[in-house]
Amino acid sequence: MTRRGFTLLEVLVATVVMAIAVTGLLSNLSTSLNNAARLTDYDRASLLARRQMDELLAAARLPRGVPLEGRIDPAAAGGLEAGWRAQVMPFEALPGAGPGAYLIERVQLEIWWKVGGKTKRFALEGFRRGLMTPQDAALGVMMR
Repeated sequence: MTRRGFTLLEVLVATVVMAIAVTGLLSNLSTSLNNAARLTDYDRASLLARRQMDELLAAARLPRGVPLEGRIDPAAAGGLEAGWRAQVMPFEALPGAGPGAYLIERVQLEIWWKVGGKTKRFALEGFRRGLMTPQDAALGVMMR
């Protein structure tokens, strides 16, 4: 007579093997969700940084060598406390250029946000054309 089915020992062994496999999968799923949340924060920060950089690059007159800063609306930052700091500095000018000549300005921007009591930062820089002023020499314009 042949028996069909599994013995109690076989069912218990299969259950233990499945429990170990499910535990490993759930652990990996938790890690993946944490990584996805972290990447979402950085993705949001890069979008906010790009938007703020576009505003700074488009602004006609920004003071050079003066730190600028502001807050970001929590609705745009995913409910997080966030802000930005920026500074515009003369970067490069042609040799012998004087006031009124074109130069390249560097716009340095840092976006910050707070998650779980820690402050995260994302830095970005851009360049634009500006006009040289007499004060630019004191700020360290490189003549090349």
